[in-house]
Amino acid sequence: MSSSRRDVLKLAALAAPVRAASGGKLPNVLFVIADEWRPQSTGYNGDPNVHTPVLDRLARESISFDNAISGCPVCCPARASIMTGQYPLTNGVFINDVELKPNAPTLGECFARAGYRTGYIGKWHLYGSPDGHYGRRLAYIPPDHRFGFDYWKACECSHDYNHSLYYEGNDPAPRYWPGYDADAQTADACRFIDSHAARRGPSGDDPFFLFLSLGPPHFPYGTAPEKYRAMYADRAIRLRPNVPADRRGEAEKDLRGYYAHMAALDDCFARLLATLERNKIAGDTIVIFTSDHGDMMLSQGLTTKLYPWEESVRIPFLVRYPAKFGRKGRRVTAPLNTPDMMPTLLGLAGIPIPDGVEGRDLSGMPGGGADEAAFISLPVPITEARRYGFAEYRGLRTGRHTYVRSIHGPWLLYDNREDPYQMRNLLNRPEARTAQQRLDRQLDARLRALKDDFLPAAEYVKRAGVGHYREVNAAVGHVKSPWGDWESTL
Repeated sequence: MSSSRRDVLKLAALAAPVRAASGGKLPNVLFVIADEWRPQSTGYNGDPNVHTPVLDRLARESISFDNAISGCPVCCPARASIMTGQYPLTNGVFINDVELKPNAPTLGECFARAGYRTGYIGKWHLYGSPDGHYGRRLAYIPPDHRFGFDYWKACECSHDYNHSLYYEGNDPAPRYWPGYDADAQTADACRFIDSHAARRGPSGDDPFFLFLSLGPPHFPYGTAPEKYRAMYADRAIRLRPNVPADRRGEAEKDLRGYYAHMAALDDCFARLLATLERNKIAGDTIVIFTSDHGDMMLSQGLTTKLYPWEESVRIPFLVRYPAKFGRKGRRVTAPLNTPDMMPTLLGLAGIPIPDGVEGRDLSGMPGGGADEAAFISLPVPITEARRYGFAEYRGLRTGRHTYVRSIHGPWLLYDNREDPYQMRNLLNRPEARTAQQRLDRQLDARLRALKDDFLPAAEYVKRAGVGHYREVNAAVGHVKSPWGDWESTL
């Protein structure tokens, strides 16, 4: 650990002791993140294909941020923003596999300093691979790169769900989760909760903060346990209308596997929630469910994430905290971005928010308005985005609109209320002129506030010294796309 990093944490440790905002018990926290789960694929948002009764029940008992987004919809940038409360160009993780080197206390460190027993189980994806070719994805992660998490059963990145590697504590010998990893990781999380619930006294001492990071439903899609795949083997799939006709067969096949993973995770949720109830700690435990980004699943003819369309950029974000909000769920329209998660969670727990955090504390759960805006960006087109010929972009997602500029100029404008599948680009249309002008001014203001000069991607790559990374060199040549003939400046 660098001396400057130690100094930052030493100063943070001098803060006054933390207690819950109410003056009572410090709440436990169970933060569950799935990889690549879009909110459109949930029963509580009306998807007729998905089977997630437990998640749907959780939603009925939670605050649902219906306009939550992944501001940079890529695995590592999203996770780095969650852990730092900062945007990617601030924390330095703007493509996959860049090592996170925090310049301020992280989420785990803030909870540890507040007296929490911290735990991390599952996918980490913040250690990075400086070789640029994924060399650390299965490597042992040393303690000074765990950023405040004590209990540790994690792997940098693996999506081999049925032969899933992890490291336990400070033992550098690899181990493997038995069977389907999400199932085994959930069992371990339940044991963690059981052990700490037994130690928690009436004064609220010894609270826990457990971060459970599940790999599914991220591809490969056809690898859920057989009983869940059987649920979808012959089932008709209702597709979103923005899936092109010539990609429908491919979409149906992928979605069967996607939904099978979700059904498997729903059983995991059932066990987690039952463990909280059995230990009589559900009332004073904050439960978060979210994802790092979505998945296009052939909407707009695209696969994976990276893009500013709804299926990629929007994420579920549920907050259940019965002691504060009761168990009657409600929906809020205030946009929430990945950098907002850290300050919001700290606010809910009554923990001071450290300097350096750029996100907003939304722990008051405001209703929000249609003109509130969350910032979205892809500073460097990577992997599949480059294959499709996409350029770097910046934009806003408000309660009603999505507005995006590429490096070449205004690109997309959608009215998400009137056109929820984003099939009609309103850019430069007379009926949208006023909205476009307003959003353009808002975007300029946000860029100024973030000190984002919106430079060509090559400049960020050069500054960071990541020109050798596979993520920025995986294109197979320029491809003309339906959205504009834009070749990356890399």
